[in-house]
Amino acid sequence: MLIRGKYQGASFFELLEVDFPHLHPAANARDRVDASALQGVPHGTTVLAMRCAEGVLMAGDRLATEGHRVASRDLQKVYPTDAHSMVAIAGAAGPAIEMARMLRIELEHYEKIEGEALELEGKANKLSQMVRANLPAAMQGLVVVPIFAGYDRRRRLGRLWKYDVTGGRYEEAEFESSGSGSLYARESIKKAWRSDLGRDDALRVSLQALADAADEDRATGGVDLARGIFPIVCFCTEAGVEEVTREEIERTYREHVAIAHHHVGSGG
Repeated sequence: MLIRGKYQGASFFELLEVDFPHLHPAANARDRVDASALQGVPHGTTVLAMRCAEGVLMAGDRLATEGHRVASRDLQKVYPTDAHSMVAIAGAAGPAIEMARMLRIELEHYEKIEGEALELEGKANKLSQMVRANLPAAMQGLVVVPIFAGYDRRRRLGRLWKYDVTGGRYEEAEFESSGSGSLYARESIKKAWRSDLGRDDALRVSLQALADAADEDRATGGVDLARGIFPIVCFCTEAGVEEVTREEIERTYREHVAIAHHHVGSGG
């Protein structure tokens, strides 16, 4: 027998908040965190997103750190949240990954209840609510600062948003980066970004931005050819979300390095 609770809407996040508060992500965020324990919490570093000709690109390095120690070299920081949206996480890895997964469940639940997908701006607002719910934990050091992006099928273009720790969301018209190497990534993108960037050029610009960030920020991981570890890059277009293959990323990276070495060798 199905027992209906007090909540009758289409939001899974709000359903937990009303009928199952002990399962709500904010329940853990309200607990006081031992400050000494935060030193052992893995943190994800640099992620970025940019609009391009066919939609939007999102990318992230793979390194996670615990203070000055490497916690993981292959952390996933870019997550598809439905067929036409994705999120990139930076900050405390555990809460950030949980938030990305919760957003995917939230959007799936809404679509099942309403019979259609939420508008892209509505999806961005859902993530804003989750970031705001994490504020008590953020005040204790478990900060999560994501980037959200997707393809707006109504406007027929890619869009992206950045967030602050209070849940404030701000749409960016061109590109954005988050994490410890974000300043260097943004400066790198600024030099090469155009609104009409094709797939190959957008991929090249994103890999260069992560490489520049890794060169200046020790907490950002670049391409690790020895271990075969490469950034995760996804495109979101009218056709949906597509993760770029490791082979394509490696080929683009090697071609770019070869061109850079040629310019240095020729004095260009």
